[in-house]
Amino acid sequence: MGLQRFAVVGHPIAHTMSPMIHTQLFALSGLYPSYDALDLPDLAAGWERLRTYDGVNVTIPYKAAVFPFLDRIDGRARLFGSVNTIKNENGSLVGYTTDGAGFRFALENAGLPLAGRILLLGRGGAARAVAFECALPGNGIELDVACRAASLQGGRALVRELRELSPAGVFRALDYETLEFESKRYDLIVNCTSVGMYPNGGVSVVGENVIGRANAVFDAVYNPVSTEFLRCARRLGKKTVGGMEMLVGQAVKAHEIWYGGAFRREDAARIVRMAEEETVRLFGE
Repeated sequence: MGLQRFAVVGHPIAHTMSPMIHTQLFALSGLYPSYDALDLPDLAAGWERLRTYDGVNVTIPYKAAVFPFLDRIDGRARLFGSVNTIKNENGSLVGYTTDGAGFRFALENAGLPLAGRILLLGRGGAARAVAFECALPGNGIELDVACRAASLQGGRALVRELRELSPAGVFRALDYETLEFESKRYDLIVNCTSVGMYPNGGVSVVGENVIGRANAVFDAVYNPVSTEFLRCARRLGKKTVGGMEMLVGQAVKAHEIWYGGAFRREDAARIVRMAEEETVRLFGE
């Protein structure tokens, strides 16, 4: 098959579990390429070295910044405004997004439907992918996008894009201060901010007043495994889903893109458990 070199790129990247997850998935396919973690403080300065890889995963903060460096962008990635997977096709770098697929994978594994009233926290690359996944015509989801007051214009711009995609959809942007004073209930709250991510754990982007109005919560943060956002939800008796489920789901889709990889759901679930255990061993609870 000739697949030799893969990597994940971001900054900072010391917390990443991608090398372990992708190595396990490659092994299930009988493949044993290298997989590097590349911390690039300056994406433009280090970009050309990525052309030496067969495939690359992209993480914070480069999911949107990577666009100018790509030769081609898949339609869904262009629509979502986010790239987290790159395939080297004979020297041509093609960008894809697997965030939406990873999000669906996580919810399906937890037995949660992508339906009803959803509150999305954040408006960055991962948040955009989740927002567009929710807004796809036919889903019938009512989506609120919450962000910092200073970023509210960006939140409103995202909502305008969602309305263009799905004119019949019900979408709203609001800031966290307004959210705290409301009483609206949600079927699911999705945190797509980096608040609470290693090494800055112990904090949550919203508190009990908001979390208490949800039936279930999902946190895209995967390190630490048990974020303050998830711990708060558990104290309130809510169903919780951690970010490692999404990370593995994203990885499964990336392997499909790179070489047509296919995996049994039980094998993917086993890798989720392994990655969570390794994260706790390396970084603590």
